[in-house]
Amino acid sequence: MRVGAACLSIFLGVAFQARADRPEVIIDPGGVPPAALSAINGAVEAITRLAEDQDGGEVSRLRRRAHEATLSALETQGYFSPRVTLEVGEDFAGESWDITIEPGPITHVSEVALDFKGQITRPEFSGRIESLREQWPLKEGRPFINSDWSGAKAGLLDGVSRKDFYFARLSHSQATVDAESAKADLSVEVESGPRVRMGPLKVIGLKRVPRDLIERYVRYEPGDPYDQDRLDDWQQALQTTEFFRGAFVTLDPDAATRRELPGEEVELPLRVQVSEAPARRVTTSIGVDSDHGLRVEGLYRQNVVFGRAVSIETGAGIDKDRQRAFFDVHLPPTYKGYKDSVGVLFEHSDIEGLDNRRVGLGWKRRQERKAAGDSRVEYETQWGLVAAHDRTRISGAPGFEVPTLVGTWQWLRRDVDKKYDPREGNLVDFGLGAGLTLDKGEPFYRTSLRAQQWWPIGPRDVLTLRGEVGKVWSRTDRLPQDFGYRTGGGRSIRGYRYQSIGLPRGDAVIGAPALAVASVEYTHYFTDMFGMNVFIDAGDAAESFGRMKMHVGYGAGLAVRTPAGPFFVDLAYGQRDKRLRLHFSLGIAF
Repeated sequence: MRVGAACLSIFLGVAFQARADRPEVIIDPGGVPPAALSAINGAVEAITRLAEDQDGGEVSRLRRRAHEATLSALETQGYFSPRVTLEVGEDFAGESWDITIEPGPITHVSEVALDFKGQITRPEFSGRIESLREQWPLKEGRPFINSDWSGAKAGLLDGVSRKDFYFARLSHSQATVDAESAKADLSVEVESGPRVRMGPLKVIGLKRVPRDLIERYVRYEPGDPYDQDRLDDWQQALQTTEFFRGAFVTLDPDAATRRELPGEEVELPLRVQVSEAPARRVTTSIGVDSDHGLRVEGLYRQNVVFGRAVSIETGAGIDKDRQRAFFDVHLPPTYKGYKDSVGVLFEHSDIEGLDNRRVGLGWKRRQERKAAGDSRVEYETQWGLVAAHDRTRISGAPGFEVPTLVGTWQWLRRDVDKKYDPREGNLVDFGLGAGLTLDKGEPFYRTSLRAQQWWPIGPRDVLTLRGEVGKVWSRTDRLPQDFGYRTGGGRSIRGYRYQSIGLPRGDAVIGAPALAVASVEYTHYFTDMFGMNVFIDAGDAAESFGRMKMHVGYGAGLAVRTPAGPFFVDLAYGQRDKRLRLHFSLGIAF
């Protein structure tokens, strides 16, 4: 492409190697805006491709088509009185076409006439008609662009047909352009048809899943006015459950099911068509990482139990540090999107001299939602209540047993370009917890805050900053093992053993009341898949923030993008331990 002060040159063949019978096109745009020039380029390029292997007579016809295509492209952008000349020349690569454009004035909207017919003209819809007129985007004085004209008509029809008037259609639309005065008069008429009400529920595709699950979300009374927004909400709710692979909620316009109502209104059945998800699923995975060594997990899921719309999930996992087994019952999401579950858990861990066995019974509620409009912001909120019994053994120090009741609340805000491999955006995670020892009535509390920010640098590089703080208040030393704070390892402070930073007790490391961790990392990708990173991590888990002595780790590593997210292999030096450690993680699900 050659760009000069007054002309734009576009090569539609390969320079020096172009076929002699494919012309080089040089366009002098005459000041038309980029959108118009792009439309002209596309139209002319499609014609020049046809010029290959054509005889002289056919090429002459294609020149005329290129001239006409330029005029048509200008009209779509509001130029109805242009002057376009196409001159044929010769150069070393063959024939060339010099297209010169004098666009003339752009056409503006002069008058707009929006008319409505049908039952939408009833007095009760007068406010709606007024709103549709106000929302019409092509008002007087706006440039008349073909795509804007088409979009305005589609938006007007959608504004009528999405609520009450399922059969609405455009009965007339016309744009009268006066090229000499560069003015356009617009006229649109919408025929709303009869008002439509939702009739009986018609469900198709159910085999195992009970019908009451559909009725849990599709809530209406036969005779309610048709509202496409409600249908969309019901469809979305059904699709987010694990009981269906697909769900479609529509009105059934079949003439055989149509019922005429008084007042010339119409009732149509509400049709819900679903495709059920598989009843059972078994998954297993095997992985290895620097923190836990070899890890094996298995999971069984069943989504309808004894004919009820509940699902069960049970599984087990084992590695050198931790063994766990669980059984959960998941209720279907509520109408407002809350996902409830109850379950039992057995877990054993032995990390840094702290050996803990837990048996617990718990309830959890989770809600996921998106911010309004087209925002990419997502929110997750989780409530939990767990009754548990912990037996804790501390190497070189007395152990204890404690029954507890713990309630938790967690709120997460995510604003990133990609959920599993972010390059730009941020994440904030805030949590609260409160508990009570059931044998002595001793209270304890916890709060935590985690944040992470990603900044894109150039086309491939990423700068990442993350931080975490936490605090525990307690009137007892017999805290559940996961209530205090320990840190260190591949996902926190690299260069140190997993959870080796905390309060020393005997020969073990136990959870501390205060935590502070920060990290800065720069990743450069040599290709779209492979790259390297450098980082500095620092933090401590101690009796209080004032008594902290920072553990610093720094190093470099390899970064590999995979479908499941980035995979890192990091070599880090722990300044306090004066040791190099390798941190990595690799897993396969099957």
